Amino acid sequence: MLLLRCPLLLLLLPLSSRAQKFPTRDEELFQMQIRDKAFFHDSSVIPDGAEISSYLFRDTPKRYFFVVEEDNTPLAVTVTPCDAPLEWKLSVQELPEEASGEGSGEPEPLEQQKQQITNEEGTELFSYKGNDVEYFVSSSSPSGLYQLDLLSTEKDTHFKVYATTTPESDQPYPELPYDPRIDVTSLGRTTVTLAWKPSPTASLLKQPIQYCIVINKEHNFKSLCAVEAKLGTDDAFMMAPKPGLDFSPFDFAHFGFPSDNSGKERGFLKSSLKFGRQISSKPRVDLHKVCLGNKNVFTVSDLKPDTQYYFDMFAVNTNTNMSTAYVGTFARTKEEAKQKTIELKDGKVTDVFIKRKGAKFLRFAPVSSHQKVTFSVHSCLDAVQIQVRRDGKLLLSQNVDDVRQFQLRGKAKAKYLIRLKGSKKGASVLKILATTRPNKQLFPSLPEDTRIKAFDKLRTCSSVTVAWLGTQERNKFCIYKREVDDNYNEEQKKREQNQCLGPDARKKSEKVLCKYFHSQNIQKAVTTETIRGLQPGKSYLLDVYVIGHGGHSVRYQSKLVKTRKFC
Repeated sequence: MLLLRCPLLLLLLPLSSRAQKFPTRDEELFQMQIRDKAFFHDSSVIPDGAEISSYLFRDTPKRYFFVVEEDNTPLAVTVTPCDAPLEWKLSVQELPEEASGEGSGEPEPLEQQKQQITNEEGTELFSYKGNDVEYFVSSSSPSGLYQLDLLSTEKDTHFKVYATTTPESDQPYPELPYDPRIDVTSLGRTTVTLAWKPSPTASLLKQPIQYCIVINKEHNFKSLCAVEAKLGTDDAFMMAPKPGLDFSPFDFAHFGFPSDNSGKERGFLKSSLKFGRQISSKPRVDLHKVCLGNKNVFTVSDLKPDTQYYFDMFAVNTNTNMSTAYVGTFARTKEEAKQKTIELKDGKVTDVFIKRKGAKFLRFAPVSSHQKVTFSVHSCLDAVQIQVRRDGKLLLSQNVDDVRQFQLRGKAKAKYLIRLKGSKKGASVLKILATTRPNKQLFPSLPEDTRIKAFDKLRTCSSVTVAWLGTQERNKFCIYKREVDDNYNEEQKKREQNQCLGPDARKKSEKVLCKYFHSQNIQKAVTTETIRGLQPGKSYLLDVYVIGHGGHSVRYQSKLVKTRKFC
């Protein structure tokens, strides 16, 4: 970086009637000075035509200098705040015409030169307070010593400064088109398409320009410097200068550190850099920067529905790495298509299909006053989540993977909103019943364990013996068998595990028998059955259905069995 720090390095040179312009890019002397690292050590002179990056501590002012040698000189100064508003002021004062030293031509002692300059009040040319990228531009500036004073009253912050006496020929910042706005050309639920006019720097001057877009949910940014400070990944601010590439191998000015004690400051710099890198590694999920090359149209995808986003575009000159901001915009993505609410009727079963990760909304509004309301849910495939709200208040939130019944306290004229959320694994199918009549129970009750157990020792070449649990409620049980291939596996069985398909969906030839069964002693609610007439060495899939009083059935977990091949 071309940032140099010393309270009046300028006055180290002999001040004569033939004052030379300092610093300058075009003169041999300045090229010599650049090569002489010691000459520029600890300086706060602003180089002509080079952007510097620096750091301000809160409430600690910083001052920079540069000299304009001749009157009527063009001048441009640009100050870019990064992550906090700045107060800055540009002023000018006359230079001493001749050095003293009793006419010997010798320069005044340094302390006298400092005293002479700093005691004089300069003429204020421009001042600004805010976080905009602000410019001072003059086509005819007087000669003199220019002072740039900067202050941050809000927090420690980064900033950039660029000054030049040849603004017409420099043009380091990309020029904006006559219409610098970003247009939103298309808007969807998860996408926004943006378009912008190209920079004349690219289209007319043929300089290498790339466009970088920034997306976030908080606000628009006024400079790329502000974006990089927010991201915490701007290495130019956080890394020490490299010897041979910067003016001074130990130039601490751009970190805001005084350099009176080099050894001490190097240690402080090392610890600060470590802290800075820790900050920069912190993820910021809501701010994204993407550089697009020379494209002028871009579609931002993977956005959230019904969410406001802010979009900023920056034209970056890849030769100078300096940027200019377009006028930012914002847009709100479209809402998700509103779900149609299904009305539930008292005492009637409703079939519901939910796509993977989807949701369905149902509404139950009893027509009469009620003391209790019962919701019965039969999940046919993967588990579903049920939430019930009464007049906006959450009463229930449960996962259901078989048959569940929920009884809630009623309330006069209450309205119930039911939200059913599908599984992440796949689509969900379920049956739901809502009723205010406590004895209205269409789904049969189930034991906690709905597995079918096969007894291996009782297995023969033509029969298998199985058992399953029942309940205290007298229900009808039907058992079905189906021959399957030997390579039939658990994955295939899982795909066929739609518990809502009842016996009426089975072939009559697959039916083994039906029987009624219950036990008042829940510990003894077990029944066994031997299935005969099977083929030796064959595999069969067994299903047990329990049928409730309302005719609705629930299937137990399927069981894969195989007869003995030799007996």
